[in-house]
Parts: sequence; structure tokens; C-alpha cells
Amino acid sequence: MNKVLSFLGLTRKSGNIVIGYNKNMEAVKVGKIKLLIVSPGAAQNTRDKFKGYSERYHVAYIEDFTPDELGHALGYEGIAVVGVSDQSMADKIVSMHNSVKVEE
Repeated sequence: MNKVLSFLGLTRKSGNIVIGYNKNMEAVKVGKIKLLIVSPGAAQNTRDKFKGYSERYHVAYIEDFTPDELGHALGYEGIAVVGVSDQSMADKIVSMHNSVKVEE
């Protein structure tokens, strides 16, 4: 999983990350988000809302990583909702995540 989190850090440095509940809620509605990453540690309502957004707006969705893992990868305290705005980076993260899940 460290590869995914490391790549997420690179994605942030490239300026293709949206962090936080409200910013992602707005960005996904206008089509800026290509991948949503939501922590299982987020409130159930938050997870349900963003899962619904991913289905409605056809956005890839990953529910993995603790808020601390996401926060550490991105240089913040704890983060429950992260959006990726670049399609190629989103595709790479999904691919990396899926390959790690297969290995486990």
C-alpha cells in the first residue's frame, strides 16, 4: 500500500489533489474529480454520500486507508476524503491499488 500512498503524495505535489469534504463535494458535482478516496474511518454518512456521488457522476472510488495514512501521505493531520483531478494519475492510483489488493 505504500506505493499507492507515495504516488498520492506525488499527485499532491503536482497540484492534482482536492482535500476535504466540502471541496470534494463541489468539485465532483462540476466534473473536476476523476477519483475519490474515502477513508473507512470517515463517518458512515460521509462514506455513503461519496459512494453515491461516485456512482451518479461516474467517478472511480476507493474506500481504503486510515485518515492518518492519508494525512501523512499528503502532509496534513487526518484526512477522510481526497479527490484526484487528473485522469491519468487517477487511473494509475486505481491500477496500483487493485494490483496491491490482488497480492494481499
